[in-house]
Amino acid sequence: MVGALAERRHRGKRAVDMTSATIAVVGAGPVGLTAALALADAGQDIALIAPTKPPADRRTSALLVGSVALLDRLGVWSELKDAATPLRRMRIVDGTHRLIRAPEVAFDAGEIDLPAFGYNVANVDLVAALEYVIARRNVVRIDALAETVTVTDDVTLGLSTGDSLSAKLAIAADGRRSRVREAAGIAVDEWSYDQAALVCNLRHTLPHQDTSTEFHTEHGPFTLVPLAGNRSSLVWVDRPEKSRRRLALSDEAVAAEIEERSASILGAVAVEGKRQVFPLSGMTARRFAANRVVLVGEAAHMLPPIGAQGLNLGLRDVAALAEIIDGAADPGDAAHLAAYDSARRADVLSRTAAVDALNRTLLSDFLPVQAVRGFGLFLLDRVPALRHAAMRQGLATG
Repeated sequence: MVGALAERRHRGKRAVDMTSATIAVVGAGPVGLTAALALADAGQDIALIAPTKPPADRRTSALLVGSVALLDRLGVWSELKDAATPLRRMRIVDGTHRLIRAPEVAFDAGEIDLPAFGYNVANVDLVAALEYVIARRNVVRIDALAETVTVTDDVTLGLSTGDSLSAKLAIAADGRRSRVREAAGIAVDEWSYDQAALVCNLRHTLPHQDTSTEFHTEHGPFTLVPLAGNRSSLVWVDRPEKSRRRLALSDEAVAAEIEERSASILGAVAVEGKRQVFPLSGMTARRFAANRVVLVGEAAHMLPPIGAQGLNLGLRDVAALAEIIDGAADPGDAAHLAAYDSARRADVLSRTAAVDALNRTLLSDFLPVQAVRGFGLFLLDRVPALRHAAMRQGLATG
C-alpha cells in the first residue's frame, strides 16, 4: 500500500511559477497539505510552497474521528482508508512499581456509539494520499523553500528559486522553527522534558484486536498502537540516555526489551524497519494569528506523544480556519485573524495543559500526586458517565 500511494504522489506532482496568490501555505507536512486542500475548497486561491520531496517519516499517526471526518470531506479518506487500522479499544495500564498504583482503565468506542475512536496510519501513506488529492485540486504547487518572509500590507515570500510571491495571508505550516511565525513577530513559550521517545514498528505473534495499549511507567508512557495484520507501532518514552541506548542495540536485543516491557501481551515481537529517537518537548505560540499570518500545526503548538492529540490538534486548526475564511475577499484582515485566534485558544491551551499534567504526574514521586492520578483513573474506570464524557472530550466530539 505504501508503494501504491507513493506512486500516486509521484504522478500527481507539479511545479508552477507565479508571483501572487490570495493565500500562501508554507509547508507540506500533513497539516500543511490538509490546509491547502481545505482552503481551496473554501473558495480561496492557494499556492503551496514546499519542496516536493519531504524527508522520510517512518512514524504513524492515530487519526481520531474528527480528523477522519475532515479528510473524508476533502476526498482524502477514500484514498487512505485501505491503509488504515481501526482503533476500537484503548486501555491504560499502570506499569509502575510504585506504592500507589492506578487500576487498569479500558475505553471502548462502542460505549459512545462509534465503530472506532479513529484509525492508525503510516505518515508516509497519509502524505501520499494528501499529495494525490491535492494534485487534482485548484492548488498551485511551488517546489521551493520560503527563505525570507516580509510582512507589510501583504506577505512577500522570497523563495529558494530566486523568485518571490506575495499573498494576502500566509499559513505557517513550517514546523516548530517556523520562519513565517518569526516574521510575523509571534513569540512562543517553550519547555523541555528529561525524556525521549523511541519510535518503531513491530511484528508480533498475537493479534492486537484493534486495541491500543498505553503502559504508564515511571519515566513516561509505553504505547502500542495497532497496524494492519499482526503489526503495531510503538512509542516508548523514557529517559534520553535509555532511549539512545536502545537505539544502538540490535533488533533482537531491543525486541526482547519491548516484549518484557509489554508483559508479552502481543506475544513474541520483532522490530520492523528502522528505529528513531525524538527528544520530548513542548511549545505554544502566544498568539495563533497576527500580521497577515496564521499558525497551524507545529508552528502553533507541540505536545508530547500522549493521547494522540498532536496531529489531530493541527487538523482542528485547519478546520476552524477554513470555516472562518470561507469565501472571504481578504482572508488576512484583522477581523479574520482575531476570530481564528479566539477560536483556537481554549482548545489548544486546555489540551496542552492536560497532556503536560498527565506526563508530569507520571514522572512525579510525590505520593499525593500519585494518589490523585490513581483516584482519577479509578473514577474513569468505575463511573460510566464520567468515562463517556472523557472519551467524547478526548475526541473533540463534545
